[in-house]
Parts: sequence; structure tokens; C-alpha cells
Amino acid sequence: MNRKVTIVGSGNVGATAARSIADKELADVVLIDILEGIPQGKALDMYEACPIEGSDSRVLGTNDYADTAGSDIAVITAGLARKPGMSRDDLLTKNYEIVKSVTEQIVKHSPNCIIVPVTNPLDAMAQVVFRVSGFPRERVIGMAGVLDSARMRAFIAMELKVSVENTHAFVLGGHGDTMVPLPRYSTVAGIPITELLDQTTIDRIVDRTANGGAEIVRLLGTGSAYYAPGSAVVEMVDAILKDKKKILPCSVFLRGEYGISDLFVGVPVKLGARGAEQIVEITLTDQERAALHKSAAAVRELVAVIKV
Repeated sequence: MNRKVTIVGSGNVGATAARSIADKELADVVLIDILEGIPQGKALDMYEACPIEGSDSRVLGTNDYADTAGSDIAVITAGLARKPGMSRDDLLTKNYEIVKSVTEQIVKHSPNCIIVPVTNPLDAMAQVVFRVSGFPRERVIGMAGVLDSARMRAFIAMELKVSVENTHAFVLGGHGDTMVPLPRYSTVAGIPITELLDQTTIDRIVDRTANGGAEIVRLLGTGSAYYAPGSAVVEMVDAILKDKKKILPCSVFLRGEYGISDLFVGVPVKLGARGAEQIVEITLTDQERAALHKSAAAVRELVAVIKV
């Protein structure tokens, strides 16, 4: 039997992730949305591409959560996207009710799945999923750091004119303007970027990383990023379904790690078949730790508003 991944939300992020999962033949995909016809049409189009891609993944579009039953992973992309001038935090109350309702349906039909929230503001929405689902923390893993780190890797590669495959970047904290890129742990072929770039250039890369989503929103004018977020989702799905034990920065519920408790914050996590199988604690300088706690405080303010 093929593995099964449900993507909730057939917008740009959800459809991009669904297409890639099917292309890579990682699992059968169910694309679900409240909009009638849209998930069905997009799913059929994707399925018709599978013979060309050489993939036997099945792709189904639906408006009925019964079709998602028995999913191994459920990815939540449903919600309102950011518009120009709108911060991730502005989306908080609008997306809270959407994510709450979606989570209830996922739990009803796939009680043993792993849930990957993507909806913004990410860390707060992951906390909603965690509270509503009642799942153990290992099975609710927010997609944030994979995307933020990919953006930083791209900027490093652009600056040094090297292959993106040579670049590795670490971004911790909340998925927002207070995220914490860590240049000391960001490398090119194992060499810390602090030895390859001057501080002014590093500061520029760090700032561009923290505002990477907003930059794309401004450029598009009528939407937000979806190619890189979609790819970030797929990297997480791949690591889980293949039990890779891959260490990736993800938003997970902390219980004292890094001095933070009862809150979803982005940290290094080992992803495998059981979900977030280990939280990796790295040594931070006083300045880095202070920045991480400042980022966590910003997330805690959002969580307090929606009382989760």
C-alpha cells in the first residue's frame, strides 16, 4: 500500500507541494479544499502529469475529509495569504478559526498521522494544531526553519558565487521578523561564512533572510511566496516518510530546551518516521540566546491573544 499525504488547501503553496510529492513518487496525495472544483481540477491535472514524470502516485482532489482517512502526514496550508503591507501577525485571528476547524477534521479521519502546519503566523498556528489535536509534540511539526534556511543559503550562494549545494545555513526562532539566523553555524563547504564574508555583508544577508517573505510579497503585489515554501514542505515529508533521521530546523513544542517552555519555536530537529524524534540543542552565545528568547517572546504574545 502506498503512503498517503493529505494537503489541506489547494492554493499556490498546497498545490506546489502536492505536485512535487506526486512527481517524486513519495506518496499518494489527497488535495482538499472548501472550494468546489478547484482541488479536483488541480489534482486531475497533476495526475495526468504523472505518466510523463514516471510516477505511479495517485492524486485525488476533494471537498470531503472522508477521502483523507488514514493519511500518514497531513500538511495544513489552508488560510489567508499575506497581502502587501500585512505582517504575518495580522493573519493571526483570521487564520486561527480556519486551522482549528481543519485540525478537528484531520484528527477525526487520521488519528495517527503527523501534522505539518504551514499556515501563518506559523508558530502560533502550530500551537493551535497541537492544543486542538491532543497529539504528542513529536507529531506536530511546523514548517518554517527549512524555508528560512533555504533563503539564507540562496543569498550566501549569490554573494559568494558558489553552488547552493555547498551552502548550509541555520535559522532559529519564530517564523517572522524576529527570526534568528546564525552566521557562526552557516557554512560553505564546511567553512563558516564568518571566515568568508565581512560583517557588513553578513548583516545584509541576515536582514534579507529575516525579511525574505515580505520581499517576495512586495515584488508580487498580489500574493506571497509558494515555490520555496512548497519545496520546504516536501523536504520535511521526504525525511519523515523515508525515516531519514535528517536534522532540519523546524518549529516544535519546547519543554525547557533552550530555556523555553510551553511554546512552538524553531530549533534543530531530527526528522524520522515518528516525526520530531529529537530536539538538538546547540551551544549559543549570550547574544544569540538573547535573540532567540526575544523571538520566542514575540511568539508568546501571539499565543496569548488566541489563548492557546
